[in-house]
Amino acid sequence: MRKVTIHDVAKLAGVSAKTVSRVLNDEPNVREAVRERVRMATAELSFRPNMSARRLRGSSSNLIAAFADAPMTLNHLKSEHGSNFLDRFQLGALSRCRESGFHLLVELVELSSPDLERQVIALLSALAPDGVILTPPSCDSEAILNVLEKMETPYVRLASQLEPNRGSRVFMDESAASYQMTGHLIENGHTQIGFIVGSPRYAGSQARLSGFRRAMAEAGLDVREDWICSGDFTFLSGQDCGASLLQRPDRPTAVFASSDEMALGVMHVAAAAGLSIPRDLSVVGFDDMISARFSIPPLTTIRQPVAEMSLAAADILISRAVDKRPEDGPVHRELPFQLLLRGSVGAVRARRPALRSGAEAV
Repeated sequence: MRKVTIHDVAKLAGVSAKTVSRVLNDEPNVREAVRERVRMATAELSFRPNMSARRLRGSSSNLIAAFADAPMTLNHLKSEHGSNFLDRFQLGALSRCRESGFHLLVELVELSSPDLERQVIALLSALAPDGVILTPPSCDSEAILNVLEKMETPYVRLASQLEPNRGSRVFMDESAASYQMTGHLIENGHTQIGFIVGSPRYAGSQARLSGFRRAMAEAGLDVREDWICSGDFTFLSGQDCGASLLQRPDRPTAVFASSDEMALGVMHVAAAAGLSIPRDLSVVGFDDMISARFSIPPLTTIRQPVAEMSLAAADILISRAVDKRPEDGPVHRELPFQLLLRGSVGAVRARRPALRSGAEAV
């Protein structure tokens, strides 16, 4: 099938190709009736302008691209307990794009792919976006950052943890948030606290662990390394870690999971073992996903301002595109987190027996 060209649009609209170009680039001095004819012809022919050519002419593509982690996104889509990170991200960025006449396109990227750089180059060449928002863990990918800088594509790193002075960045202090949450557990008398680390692919996992360690050290409490369990931010890994921690005869009195999904997995295992939360075990999470509010009891957690961060990232890129001037320098915006106190934390009580040896998480 022959590709529709600007000349086809011009013929159908009864105008010159130059007039079509002026309408597509939103240039002045074109009568509204003519603009409408061009728009109708464009829609009828399903014509899509060549974004790369428009970028070469200095025109805005009115497009913001976002790179999301393919493995985590696909895992969440398959799971009934999936995180709503991408939903919240799109809510924030879309609201800023809509009010400015921009479009948001989310692309899934696989950081372990051997042809990652080629794929990113192909995406940027085809789309010619006015900017790219990098969600974790792509925000800390050396390969992606190198390509974006080489192709002179503006970008904003969302929740990045490495090389904090490289490029524009919107973030919250994940280590400080974890520190505060650990302090809340300590204030309730918990000195024996287990911690579930997130996926090692995300630099934020170590930031959350470091905040936990700092709070414990400042309180003069030892961190039991055998109570540090490695998860991957999923409900299933929370179940596995919960079973491992609660089977111990010297199990912790509280578990801090560095994502709500993993915390809910721990709560599921505890309930199956006959442990009452928070009477027998306190559990806290990180993120404030929707299901954390409706668990029984509701989960105490850290609210990560995902929508607000994505809105701020889109604002940085759109403002730059609209102003049509080079950036004065990287923009850094730190947004506040919230410690949300719900019903899953209680004061330390007499210890109930550990989970039966051989019990399975279901």
